[in-house]
Amino acid sequence: MAYCGKCGSAINEGVAFCPNCGAPVGAAAPPPPPSSAPPQYQPYPAAPGASGLQENVAGLLCYALAWLTGIIFLVVDKRPFVRFHAAQSIVVFGGLSILRIVLGIMFVGSWYYGMGILYSLVFGVFDLVWLAAWIILMIMAYQGKQFEVPIAAGIARSIASSVK
Repeated sequence: MAYCGKCGSAINEGVAFCPNCGAPVGAAAPPPPPSSAPPQYQPYPAAPGASGLQENVAGLLCYALAWLTGIIFLVVDKRPFVRFHAAQSIVVFGGLSILRIVLGIMFVGSWYYGMGILYSLVFGVFDLVWLAAWIILMIMAYQGKQFEVPIAAGIARSIASSVK
């Protein structure tokens, strides 16, 4: 195959002019040098699963709506990485939800007895812990890491392995 001496595009044999730039074709020019551009970076080379999502995206989505999406992905997706993150989402955010309900019951009359500041402080700290856990767990799952919350990871492993 011949190449255009001006633009380097491939041209067919017996053609008088380059179809790309219109330059007259003389002697065949050498092929253009290979591109020196680096290959495109693939952040997570996992193949999509049955749901059509890559494992890291499915792991991130396990935490998106806390324990609710954890339940959905635990039932739907059968990949071990996704099942672990789904079970951990259920344990972590389910436990935090139960703790929030208990704290709400404990502070039910706090506004009437002048403890509104304590109520606001406790729930403000609680909400910050919830937000930090949510962000950290989603980032770690998206990076493909099996980040384990200390107490919840053991429970999550047993849940993920027992659900068929």
